[in-house]
Amino acid sequence: NDQRVCIKPNSQTGDPAPAATDPVILETLVQEIQADGASAITVGDRSGMAETRRAMEQMQVFALGQRYGFETLVFDELGREDWQYFDADNWSRGFAIARPVLDADAIVNVCCLKTHRFGGHFTLSLKNTIGMVARYVPGDGHDYMRELHRSANQRLMIAEVNRSYRPALIVIDGVDAFVGGGPEQGQRVQTGVILAGTDRIAIDAVGIALLRKFGTTREVSAGSIWSQAQIRRAADLGLGATRAEQIALITPDQASTQLADDIRQFLA
Repeated sequence: NDQRVCIKPNSQTGDPAPAATDPVILETLVQEIQADGASAITVGDRSGMAETRRAMEQMQVFALGQRYGFETLVFDELGREDWQYFDADNWSRGFAIARPVLDADAIVNVCCLKTHRFGGHFTLSLKNTIGMVARYVPGDGHDYMRELHRSANQRLMIAEVNRSYRPALIVIDGVDAFVGGGPEQGQRVQTGVILAGTDRIAIDAVGIALLRKFGTTREVSAGSIWSQAQIRRAADLGLGATRAEQIALITPDQASTQLADDIRQFLA
C-alpha cells in the first residue's frame, strides 16, 4: 500500500504477444496494483529491436496511461543523470540502469515466454531486465547492447544485470509462447499459462520447463535447467533458487495441477 510501483513490460517490438506484453495483461496488472493502494505507477521500457516509443504506442501503453493515470517513460529518452552505473565481471565497462526503476518502492517485471535466437537462448524474467539497461548513456558513446550481443558471455552478462535490483513481483504471460525463434517472431504454441512469483530464478526455471514440455530448441533443451548459463550464473550470485526442491508450484485448479505435475520432471 502507498508504494511507488514501476512496471517493466516486454516492449521488445510492437508485435503481438508473445513478442511483447499483451495490453490486456498490462491493463489488468495496473487495475490490481491501483486497487491495492499504490500511490503512483510508472510503466517504462527500452526496446531492443524497435524504436521504443513506437513499440510502446503499438502496445497501447500511452493510451492505458491516459486512461488509468499512470506515468509512462521511454528509457531511451532519459538524460545522462537518469542512469546509474554498476560494475560487473563480464561487462567491460559495467552497465547503466534507468534510475526511475531503481527509485521505485516496488518493481514488477512483466515478461513473455519465448526463446531467443540471438544468443540469450531464452528470454524470461532475467533477460527482460536488459530493457532497463541503457544502450547508450548521453555523453557516453559506448554501445552497451552491441557489447552484450557480441559477447560469448552474453548469458552471464544477462544474469549479472539482475544484481542491480530485486523485483517485488514477476509475471510471465505464457498464454502464447515462442518455442523456437524469438524474440520478435518464432514458432508459436498456445500453452494457456500465466506464471507469477517473487523468485526470478524459480520462475525462469519453470518457464524453461514449460518450453521443454511443448518442444523447444536444442539450446534450451540441453542438460539440466540448472546448468543453463543464465540460471547458473544468477544462482551463483545469490539471486534465488538453486535447485528444484526450493520451488513450490501453487495451482488454482485441476488443469493447472496436472500441468505442474507434467513439468516437475523437467525441473528435477
